[in-house]
Amino acid sequence: MSLWCVTVALLGLLTPALSTDPGVIVQLTQQGLEYGRQIGIASLQQKLNSIKIPDISGSEDVSPIGKVEYSLSQMHITNLGLPASSLGLVPGSGLSLSISDAFISLNGHWHVKYLKFIKDSGSFDLTVSGLTISVTMGVNSDETGRPTVSSSNCAASVGHVSIEFHGGASWLYNLFSSFIENALRSAIQNQICPLVHDAISDINPHLKTMNVLAQVDKYAEIEYSLVTSPVVSNTFIQFSLKGEFYKIGQHQEPPFSAPPFSLPQTNGSMLYLGLSSFIANSAGFVYHNAGVLGLYVTDDMIPSSSPLRLNTKTFGAFIPEIAKRFPNMMMKLLVKTLEPPRITFEPNNVTLQANGTVTAYAILPNNTLEALFILNLEASVSAELHVSGLNIAGSVTLNRISMTLGTSYVGQFQVMPLNNIFTMILKVVVIPKVNEKLQQGYPLPAISHMNLVNTQLKVLKVKRNKSKKGYQQALLVLNKNYIQEVVTLNGFWLWIYATDLRGNDTL
Repeated sequence: MSLWCVTVALLGLLTPALSTDPGVIVQLTQQGLEYGRQIGIASLQQKLNSIKIPDISGSEDVSPIGKVEYSLSQMHITNLGLPASSLGLVPGSGLSLSISDAFISLNGHWHVKYLKFIKDSGSFDLTVSGLTISVTMGVNSDETGRPTVSSSNCAASVGHVSIEFHGGASWLYNLFSSFIENALRSAIQNQICPLVHDAISDINPHLKTMNVLAQVDKYAEIEYSLVTSPVVSNTFIQFSLKGEFYKIGQHQEPPFSAPPFSLPQTNGSMLYLGLSSFIANSAGFVYHNAGVLGLYVTDDMIPSSSPLRLNTKTFGAFIPEIAKRFPNMMMKLLVKTLEPPRITFEPNNVTLQANGTVTAYAILPNNTLEALFILNLEASVSAELHVSGLNIAGSVTLNRISMTLGTSYVGQFQVMPLNNIFTMILKVVVIPKVNEKLQQGYPLPAISHMNLVNTQLKVLKVKRNKSKKGYQQALLVLNKNYIQEVVTLNGFWLWIYATDLRGNDTL
């Protein structure tokens, strides 16, 4: 059994319906963008350090010596800084990146020829200051349902250029320095925007690592593809993800769709992640249909210290016909669900309701099984959830069980006296098996090199949308103080939210 093997009640025999309503909503706030800006500026600085300035040559009439032929070669950057930058949200559009007070220092060699036969040469240092860059970035989705970014409207402006020559005839420097400064200004300025476009395009390979189809186990996978294009407001970028479990290789829609929900209006953290109960619904549908929500219980699974054994002697004390017809035989139980389990989210509480059966068998001397009786079982468990790395994991505890007799092959008997036996079996055998699976966790949407740290998890109940009748949707909420991608993003919903960025605190 699985933490996600839970569902809100099936809505009758409704025809499966496709829906664009998400099962998962992710919001990246301005605080999250601030971390992204730090990462992006470091990447952009590396890209700009690769500026290659081609050799420049030309001639100018310089009074009083006439035509001067010059060339600049072997130019390379010695220092580059982007000390002031900002990344802002552009509602309905995307992002805007602005860089100011940037500077570039480079070194090169100069050569001149004048009066037809006089040559001179030396080196020079060039400093570009007051460099400004502005670019607009669009945020969209690609054909795989992953987010993408693109750049447009890039503009770069060089504020001030100064050059210092070394070697050669010092009187000659001022005669042609202005021509060289203008040529270098143009050469540098023309290279900046293409490199900015390249740096922004380099983000997309990282975004393509997003786990839009994350395998859970040999039975199920989760789809996290975008169901609509990202939405940009003045406080966050919102990504609406499908958030649905499927049988591996077979994407059959369940007989229910994701109800609409939205996250509370808040922007104090870097990242918010909201998971609706639909993702749990779909998990229960998949695992139940796969027939894996069942467990055979044998005597060797019961602690040796227990006085109650899984044999006909123990059960014969309550059901004499068992001891009479099947003396001194071991027994086996099959516990399985009759329908997908149901989960309810309430503030700070997660409850799972499961309807199933318990079939008791006698193990005959030839090792074949003889059915003794079938009990109808209703069980309620509470779940505690936590985030482990990039997975959501948890554990469950048994609240109560209710049993009624379904079918008996050993005559009629009272079920109530067996209640303690089956409660013990569920607590010491079935629940530990469930928790063993739950501790493995199930993947959250993420990109490579991203980790979640200092995470707190809450359950919040979403208010009813007055424009909609029916659903009063509840959310799991995850509070993530830091999201690090050898990287760090702040905040997270099940409620996930966070308030600080610290690169040394390893979405």
